[in-house]
Amino acid sequence: MKIKNVRCIQIDMPPAKPGPDTRPGWNSHTARSQPIARYPEFTRSDDSRPGTTSHVWVQVTAEDGTYGIGSSAHGEMAASLIDYYIAPLIEGRDAFAIELANDLIWRSHDGFQGGIATAAQSGVDLALWDLKGKLLDRPVYELIGGPSRCEIELYATGDDLEWMMELGFSRFKISNPFYYEEGSEGLAKLEQHVARSREIVGDKAELMLNPVMSFNGDWALRVAERLRPYRLRWFEEPFVASDLAAHIDLKRAMTWTALATGEHHYGRKAFQQLISARAVDIVQPDIEFTGGLSETLKIYTYAEAAGVETIPHKGGNSAWGQHFGLAMPESTMAEWFMDTDIGQPPGDLLPPGVSSPVDGVVRPSDAPGFGLEIPETWIKPWEHAKQQRMVYGMA
Repeated sequence: MKIKNVRCIQIDMPPAKPGPDTRPGWNSHTARSQPIARYPEFTRSDDSRPGTTSHVWVQVTAEDGTYGIGSSAHGEMAASLIDYYIAPLIEGRDAFAIELANDLIWRSHDGFQGGIATAAQSGVDLALWDLKGKLLDRPVYELIGGPSRCEIELYATGDDLEWMMELGFSRFKISNPFYYEEGSEGLAKLEQHVARSREIVGDKAELMLNPVMSFNGDWALRVAERLRPYRLRWFEEPFVASDLAAHIDLKRAMTWTALATGEHHYGRKAFQQLISARAVDIVQPDIEFTGGLSETLKIYTYAEAAGVETIPHKGGNSAWGQHFGLAMPESTMAEWFMDTDIGQPPGDLLPPGVSSPVDGVVRPSDAPGFGLEIPETWIKPWEHAKQQRMVYGMA
């Protein structure tokens, strides 16, 4: 079966309507650290920052009309690479030869070895896996090894802890609003934030902290020491992805808490460096950033051989993450990013066919491919200029 067409699309999913008892959740108002937010005009982690892009959907259609759908980070920038560079490279080739398609993309140009180009590859790879599952009439998790568990345990990311506990979660990752420039004062405030969170969730719950690349080596170790009494399950992404030396130093010094990272690492080479340097305890590839399911499976194999667990970023919020988590034995939980409001069902923002969490667990659909059930009437051509205007507020 040949690939007839590869194209970027947009999916016009009707917006969820909050109920009468909902109120704004943490994701709409909590100040969170990100590298650029050290500057006062960037105090929120939301889509109002200049340069912020949404993801882009990808549709790969076979010669018999069957199609698969995937998704990539970095919106317009990735879409241009997909439509104008990757599509001509793999159209007309065997739809089942996913490894060949990925190898052609990797070898086509040096620019495809990281960053936006690797994110673009993610959407194409995921669409190919979805297509393969549909052509074979099997769910993707069966094609990559079959189920290794009955359901996937989730941890919830967010600061609405009481609401997340009410939903049945027992593992929690909280935000970090502080930066290393804030010194001792910021350190004291961060300890208060963690102490309050630990008090809310109780002694038995697992609790994690995500600095989002906002620490330097000195402050990261000071934070880790200060937070030692609160028994964090892991300390996540304190440094920018490129600073391998900082990860190595912290991993050697911080023996009481696991070090996790990987959300902003692109491609297996970046993870191989982390793992071979023994600079990480848990790797967190984002399947829409790092090259797709194929690349994430390679990262998993590197990690498994080294005794490092793989827990993908936002793995519970996507069909691809759910299928990966059900199949891979050394991926013992998945992240559920709480992006809905308080009182709103946690699956309200998911595309049809993607399973919602119930009592802190989730199981993906058994339907062919990734199980997406997106009506064809929702699928529209990607309009490059229009998307660019939308991103920068020029519509």
